[in-house]
Amino acid sequence: MPEIHPTAILDGDVELAADVQIGPHCVIRGRVQIGEETRLIGHVYLEGPLVLGAHNLVYPFTTLGFAPQDLSFPPDREGAGLVIGDQNRFRESVTISRATGDAPTRIGDRNYWMANTHAGHDSEIGNDCVIANGTLLGGWVRVGDNVFAGGNVAVHQRCQLGRGSFLTGSVGLNKDLPPFFMLTGGNVAGSINLIGMRRSGMPSDQIDDVKWVYKKLYRSSLPLRKALDEIEERGDRPLVAEYLTFLRGMTQGLCPHRGEARRGTGLD
Repeated sequence: MPEIHPTAILDGDVELAADVQIGPHCVIRGRVQIGEETRLIGHVYLEGPLVLGAHNLVYPFTTLGFAPQDLSFPPDREGAGLVIGDQNRFRESVTISRATGDAPTRIGDRNYWMANTHAGHDSEIGNDCVIANGTLLGGWVRVGDNVFAGGNVAVHQRCQLGRGSFLTGSVGLNKDLPPFFMLTGGNVAGSINLIGMRRSGMPSDQIDDVKWVYKKLYRSSLPLRKALDEIEERGDRPLVAEYLTFLRGMTQGLCPHRGEARRGTGLD
């Protein structure tokens, strides 16, 4: 049976796997489902609709599934809720909001959320990401797998972070950052995540593809539309095809290179 501290409060349609541990002064309200071997250390507040998968570890003062921070959204409206995968760690005072739309806010697997981090409503976070202390992800943000966000980063709503991208600490972003690129300053894609690619075991030919795309976008002096046309010529290469998909699906425009803030960053 689940291990539930006597000071915890469970109120609603709560489903717990047999080996879940609920620590002191936790509160779980609404339609909440918690998977096997997940542990709430203490002083954790969950509100449904919420699915919290298996082998998650949740530290004190974390709140998951509360109403969106949206003045037009009634706080007592359930909406589509929040769905969280497996093997995530949520350190102290993490906050992740449930969705405003028809699809839930989604968090993948094996992500590490450090203290005082936040993901807004309707966000989608991939797998194996590290979100360092104080980082804020706005509503509708899309984050690919293996993204690293340094401390006190602020990502504006609706931005997209490509797979393997890296955000230096204490910077802001209101554009889209392609896969394996580095945010080295406020809205500045100043480099590529070379160390991260090498550590992941990425083959050298794929690293060369990343370098080539980066040069086409930022060092060729081509308008973005023309650079995209030239990138399409190598679209049969899987990693280049990934860039094409990302660039065609941008919602906030391409994050510029240093010194190119006035250059057009959209495809229109």
